[in-house]
Amino acid sequence: MAKGEDAVRRKKNKSIRKKLRKQNDSSSVSAKVAAIIAAKKRRLSGKRRMCQGMCFSLPTPDDPFNDRQGKPEFKKKRSKKKTHSNKDERCDGGKSAAGTKDMLGGNIPKINKLGENEVTDLKHEYKKSVTATLGQECINVERANIEVIKKECLCGPQGKECENPESPSKFLLWCLSSIENALRHDDACTDQEGDSLLFDPWGLEFWKCYSTGKDIMETGGNSATTEQIAWMVSSAADTIARKEKEGLSFGSPFLLFLVPSQEKSVKVRSVCKALKPLGIHTVSIHPGASLDHQIQGLKCCEPEFLVSTPERLLQLVSLKAINISSVSMLVVDQLNSFFSDGHIDAIKSIKDSISGAPRLVVFNNCTHYSSIPTIQNLLAGSICRLSLNGSVTSQSSCIVQTAKTCASEEERLQESIQALGQCWSGQTFKSYVLYIVRKIVKSQKLVAALKSRSSSLTVGSDSQIYNDSVDSESRTKPAVALIDFEHISTADIGKYDIVILPSFVPSIERYTHILTRMARHSVHGVLHSFLTKGDTKHVGPLIEILEQCGQEVPEALRNLHVTPHMMEE
Repeated sequence: MAKGEDAVRRKKNKSIRKKLRKQNDSSSVSAKVAAIIAAKKRRLSGKRRMCQGMCFSLPTPDDPFNDRQGKPEFKKKRSKKKTHSNKDERCDGGKSAAGTKDMLGGNIPKINKLGENEVTDLKHEYKKSVTATLGQECINVERANIEVIKKECLCGPQGKECENPESPSKFLLWCLSSIENALRHDDACTDQEGDSLLFDPWGLEFWKCYSTGKDIMETGGNSATTEQIAWMVSSAADTIARKEKEGLSFGSPFLLFLVPSQEKSVKVRSVCKALKPLGIHTVSIHPGASLDHQIQGLKCCEPEFLVSTPERLLQLVSLKAINISSVSMLVVDQLNSFFSDGHIDAIKSIKDSISGAPRLVVFNNCTHYSSIPTIQNLLAGSICRLSLNGSVTSQSSCIVQTAKTCASEEERLQESIQALGQCWSGQTFKSYVLYIVRKIVKSQKLVAALKSRSSSLTVGSDSQIYNDSVDSESRTKPAVALIDFEHISTADIGKYDIVILPSFVPSIERYTHILTRMARHSVHGVLHSFLTKGDTKHVGPLIEILEQCGQEVPEALRNLHVTPHMMEE
């Protein structure tokens, strides 16, 4: 049967199409060209390899997750009217549909009524809207947090103090972070390389002492380290910020940092330089520069921090180039260097030039008893002792140790009673005295003698108090307590300025315990010891402690130590 014209035409067209496909087949070209053609086909179809997606389309603000892989955003015609049932009016978590519309910028239609492509595109559109909204909300929250931190750091929250007595303020931590970043940027290694300034043990202890408002005596080292300087200047900067928030202004330097040499002055200023962007300006004056140059420089600036050597500072003060009368914080570094260089009188003159009562921080490593009167003149009131060094020399700094030898027990009793009268006569403030005896029941003579010589007498416990009357004369009389040696480990002896041992301790370890724990809030500590021939076994170790602490060793005590050895020979 003959084929019709339509069948012939279809067959002819089929052969033409087959011929064209053979001409465009990738097998007839090179492998490189075939790979290009295949990649183009995948790109046009929207199916790419992961590496090709990264190469040909990058994430954009409109498509942050690169889900559309470079395809244009699907645009769907919005219906004019949309009705929702009561179930559709509520979304997950109890949020209304109107609230979801406000967050995302449009309503979400029911997915089960849309096609597959429309569902995919709506998912992309939903993810884009959520990402943009949440990202903007995070940015706004972060900006708000930054503004709150800045306001609280600079001037404190409204109606509240910026300083938290239990932890450093945000501005203080900000200052420490700025100093740490500046030191690392300048390749300036700290004394404890690798440790953060924010977690420095000495700094945290310093903050506790600084928060009390008392003067501070540091006895753990000779010179202030980089970490210690950072904590001190950051605390001063935090105080300046709080005072300025209260409306106070400073016409003279707030902090005066006295150093013994030009090298130490440069070190301190290198730490303080990081605070300049925060509004804290530091000036260093020392003999290394000409006096005229420093006078001209001080005329055009009003520094908050002043780092200086004592002799150069006195020259500028005498020429009225700088006013230090309103200094609020005075740091004296390397006090033993001022003693050896003969500049201790300059320290006294500088302190006298400051009106009011500035906060003092003294780095005291002086072990000789001759330096104690000068330190007592500088630190007259209540202090905080600060030291991470547990040595006897460090913990017993500025405590005068006296050791007397007695011929009999009666003489020892009389000497211990007279020691109380000596403490009373030379004191301008009320001190606290502690008597430590071996047996309270055997010390009735001592108790009877102390009743008439003290404003109040506490024996054993707080419930046994004698002569608890207050008059004009008893205000300067010392308050006396008497305890047994057995209660030393549980008693709080840190509040007692004067400790008297009528009977010497049973062991030298107990003597060390008393010495390193008494007078924690004063530089007027005195430890009186009375020994007889029965205490000769403790004389040798006692002399070693006295020499180690730079105390004067009486000749009679040395003789008591030598006599038993001569008798043995």
